[in-house]
Amino acid sequence: MTEQRPLRIGTRGSALALWQAEWVKSQLLSGERELVVELVIIKTTGDKILDVPLAKVGGKGLFVKEIEEALLQGRADLAVHSVKDMPAELPEGLHLAAMPRREDPRDALISKNGAGLDKLPYGARVGTSSLRRAAQLLHLRPDLRIETLRGNVDTRLRKLESEGLDAIVLAAAGLKRMELSQVISEYLEPERLLPAVGQGALGIETRIDDVFTNEMVESLVHQQTVTTVRAERAFLKRLEGGCQVPIGAYATLEDETLILTGMVADLKGVRLIRKEMRGDARQPEVLGERLAEVVLKSGGRDILAELYGKQ
Repeated sequence: MTEQRPLRIGTRGSALALWQAEWVKSQLLSGERELVVELVIIKTTGDKILDVPLAKVGGKGLFVKEIEEALLQGRADLAVHSVKDMPAELPEGLHLAAMPRREDPRDALISKNGAGLDKLPYGARVGTSSLRRAAQLLHLRPDLRIETLRGNVDTRLRKLESEGLDAIVLAAAGLKRMELSQVISEYLEPERLLPAVGQGALGIETRIDDVFTNEMVESLVHQQTVTTVRAERAFLKRLEGGCQVPIGAYATLEDETLILTGMVADLKGVRLIRKEMRGDARQPEVLGERLAEVVLKSGGRDILAELYGKQ
C-alpha cells in the first residue's frame, strides 16, 4: 500500500482564518478516505501592513496573493479564503474548486451601549476598514464620523473600547464562526447595507490541473452558494472592482430564479447607485454582467471614473 500524500492547506494565521482552515480540514477528514491534512500558515501583505487603510495600500488580493503563490509553486495544495477577500480574476492555473454552504452574509453593528444604527448618538464615531460599509453608513447617517479600523476580530473588538468608538461594523459570519454572536447589537440587513461580494462564503482555491485535490474537495461544494456567489463575482468583475471602491452585491435564489442586488457609491455615500435584477439561475454570470451594465449606465461609470482617477 502506497503512503497517502498529505493535503496541504494554505491559510493566513489569524484566529478566524485558522478556524476556517481547520473547519475545512475536519470536513475533508470526515469522509471515508484515509487522508492526511496539514495546515501551511502564510503571512500575506494585508497581514503585514496594519497601520494603513486597505484602500491606500492599493492593489487587489492583499489577503490572498502570497497564498496563491504557494499554490502555484506547489508549497500548498489548496487554499481556504474568505471569498470577499478574493479578486474577481484569479491567477492563470488556479480556480475556485469549491464553496461550502455560506454563513450569514450580513454586516453586524457592535455598539458600546447596545444601540442599533438608528439609535447611535448624533456624530457617533463608527469604526470600519471597509469603504463599502463606510459609504453605505454615511448614506443612511451622514452625521456619522467614520474611523479607520484594522486588525483581526479580537483587535477590532478591543478598539471599540480603547479608541473611544461608539460602534464598529464587522462581518456577522466571522463573529458567528468565532462564537461571538453575543456582542452583536444589530444585524444590518442587505436591504439597508449590501454586503461585500461573497461575504460569509468560504472559497477553496486549487490548481486546475491537480486532479487528486480537486476530487477531494468536490464533496464540499454547496451548489446554491456557488450559484449566488458566481453572480456576485461576475458583477464585481465587470465593474473591475477592488478595495479602493465602495461596491456591494448580494444574490438570493427563488426556485430557478436568481435575484441579484448590486451597488456602487462614492466615498461619502452621497451618490449611491443601487439596482436589482432577476435572471436564470443556470446563468449567474450573465445576470451579474447585465446588472453591472445597468449600474454603470445609471451613474456608476462616472463614480468609478472619479475613484480611479480616469478621465
